[in-house]
Amino acid sequence: MAVFPSKSLNQSSLHQRLKRNPALFGVPFLLVMVGASFALQSFTQTRYDLHSQKVSQVSREQELGLDKSRKKFDMREEYFKLSVASEGEWEPKRIERPKGLPEWGVAPANPPSPP
Repeated sequence: MAVFPSKSLNQSSLHQRLKRNPALFGVPFLLVMVGASFALQSFTQTRYDLHSQKVSQVSREQELGLDKSRKKFDMREEYFKLSVASEGEWEPKRIERPKGLPEWGVAPANPPSPP
């Protein structure tokens, strides 16, 4: 059986050129991308310049040299300081038991009467 080639009836001259040489479409696209990169170069340079200015600003503490003499913070050391301080501030104190309850945790035979 014979195979018939598929040709559209109304092919434009642009379509025929692109079919023969596909670089006619790709090259202008690449030129636009590269051109846009060069056009936006000044904006990106400004962005990076502003970022470097923020990073290079010296804080007041660094100017005075206070960071060198500062003690390094340790969470465990602060925890132990606070736990030692809180142990000395209280003393155990017994509360009065309700009437009818024995002193040392034995369950009463009868429940206590409401006051």
